[in-house]
Amino acid sequence: MSKEVILVIEDDPDIQELLAHSMSREGWKLVPARTGEEGIKIFKTKNVDCVLLDIMLPGMDGLKTLKKIKEIENGAGGRRGASIPVIMTTAKGEEADIVSGLELGADDYVVKPYSPKVLIARIRAGLRRQEESCSGAPASSWQQGELRLDASRHTAFCGERQLDLFATEFELLKHFLSNPEIVFSRNQIIKAIRGPDYPVTDRSVDVQILGLRKKLGEAGEMIETIRGVGYRFRAVNGE
Repeated sequence: MSKEVILVIEDDPDIQELLAHSMSREGWKLVPARTGEEGIKIFKTKNVDCVLLDIMLPGMDGLKTLKKIKEIENGAGGRRGASIPVIMTTAKGEEADIVSGLELGADDYVVKPYSPKVLIARIRAGLRRQEESCSGAPASSWQQGELRLDASRHTAFCGERQLDLFATEFELLKHFLSNPEIVFSRNQIIKAIRGPDYPVTDRSVDVQILGLRKKLGEAGEMIETIRGVGYRFRAVNGE
């Protein structure tokens, strides 16, 4: 069985050492880079399955590095940067950078100091989504806990109760169920359910999500507000 390769772009050697130990226990191979420039070079020459990217880097910062990675059309093994999950690591109080990173194509983020267990879980989720996206035909139904949605039949249930959702609420729920544990900015949510350049305000997104939460009842708590950033759908343990 081949080992997943995790490119860690981080200039702190102590963090690199800690992550190398944690990832080796998962059976992953850590490939370290101390600068954005070095990370981009590695991405172009090695088959990378996931990127862990620090925002604060010497020289080229993490956001510029992220943009360049996502623009790579033909990396090692013909892999496109846009298709590889990237998880940012940030310091507290960098909400603007988090939003910018998500808009540039980052899949998730963790705030320092972080728990290695939490970080490993986020990486594992990113790898799982990558595998699912490459597995063939797209899914048409999803379930998390008591919530079930079947896009082909345009039905959604919470337990045995069928949900009476407006079209936008249905698309919101489908988006969250199909992308658990990913943080989305409001603008990303608008693009996902309405397409680019759709004239909807951030406030409208908040109102729609508030309405969806009410209809979901207690299950609405699974839609988490990430202060200053956007929203995340919390996956049920074991799902």
